[in-house]
Amino acid sequence: MSEPQPDSQPDTASPEKDPADWVTGNEPATGAQKSYLETLTRQTDEDVPEDLTKAEASQKIDELKSQ
Repeated sequence: MSEPQPDSQPDTASPEKDPADWVTGNEPATGAQKSYLETLTRQTDEDVPEDLTKAEASQKIDELKSQ
């Protein structure tokens, strides 16, 4: 009997997709995104609109994290 072969697939992490290219990017922001945005905006003077899409929320999170 032969030994099992190690996973032969290369370890290639897919590059992060631009939120503007997300298939579900136009759907409403998730609860987790909204909660995280609330946490991040407590440290700023910014207000976050309630009607953000998933893509917009992701971009806003990245923006606030880099401040």
